Amino acid sequence: MYGLDSNHWVISSAGGVTGEAYIAQSTDNKLFIKRNSSPFLAVLSAEGIVPKLLWTKRLVNGDVITAQKCLEARELTVEEMGSKRVAQLLKKIHESEPLVFMLAKLGKEPLTSKAFLAHLHEERKLHPIEPAIQEAFVFLKERVLEVEHPVKRVCHSDINHNNWLLDEDDRLYLIDWDQAIIADPAVDLGMTLYGYVKKDAWANWLSDYGYELTDHLRLRMHWYMLANTLTFMFWHQKRHRLKEARQYRQQLNELNRMTHKDFSH
Repeated sequence: MYGLDSNHWVISSAGGVTGEAYIAQSTDNKLFIKRNSSPFLAVLSAEGIVPKLLWTKRLVNGDVITAQKCLEARELTVEEMGSKRVAQLLKKIHESEPLVFMLAKLGKEPLTSKAFLAHLHEERKLHPIEPAIQEAFVFLKERVLEVEHPVKRVCHSDINHNNWLLDEDDRLYLIDWDQAIIADPAVDLGMTLYGYVKKDAWANWLSDYGYELTDHLRLRMHWYMLANTLTFMFWHQKRHRLKEARQYRQQLNELNRMTHKDFSH
């Protein structure tokens, strides 16, 4: 399979939503194989953000196969997400010009807050309108121009501690870049801080990242956190993943409460 001699390699699914990833294992090697990875992967590898890309092959059917060495690595714990090294790697990602250049070359355009909201409006048409959803949209619409920020960088946009890997040589990586976008860095910052860092530690974490915790940054993070919660909830509802959709609905309710408490005029 995929150019690997089946007499020497055992191929198994690596799981994941897309079903496009595999583990190839021989006596001496263990590879992570992915079908039709974006060319963006090569830049991420060159920047040291993902494990090193070993080779790329184009098959006769047009599929492109990439191979990375499977690391002896572990996922970060929830507690470790508040560490200085996470802040610094995220800053490195957000400052990388090669990442922006390649993603733009692949057709990704910088996303404004208005574009985020327009996409959400289209998604909302496919789902029942619940009071919590309506409430969130009122806030998003009222503040859409206020949160617009001129700096647009490559954002992972699916920050989760399971996507952060620490290898046996103490190197930190951020994997699973299928949802990468060019947008306000507040997209990633909000997911990280809301998800993993206590509010009284936000200023210190952002200091390690290189930002000051201003009122405008708080607003931007909250706005994008609310928008992404709706995005993920709609995504799971569309695929009848009801357990996950309920979890995002609960998160939406909590964010709405925070909106009333911290961002009401």
